Amino acid sequence: MKRDIDLVRKILLEIEKKEDPTGWLIPEIEGYSEDEIIYHIKVLAEADFLDAKNLGGKGGFEWAAINLTWEGHEFLDAARNDTIWKKAKDIITGKMGTASFDVLKRLLIKTAATQLGL
Repeated sequence: MKRDIDLVRKILLEIEKKEDPTGWLIPEIEGYSEDEIIYHIKVLAEADFLDAKNLGGKGGFEWAAINLTWEGHEFLDAARNDTIWKKAKDIITGKMGTASFDVLKRLLIKTAATQLGL
């Protein structure tokens, strides 16, 4: 399954909204299947953006998140603004087509700093 950076952002935003810090969550996100969401939760856990685990038992595949990690909060803080998100994505799409999380995060921070006149 291909990584979808927009879905990554949407999952992080949904997990951040969670009020119960102890409950597991597989958010419902319009336009995406549960399998796509679960896969991306797994990938985000592997990247240390989410505390998550497979609740599917033996051979099951049902990754759920409990909360954001520090790294997840840092990325989301850089990606939260819709205008900055779109500008950074447009730059990456126009020049490379795709980029790593690290490159995207650096570009988001740089775009935000430019918009603030820094």
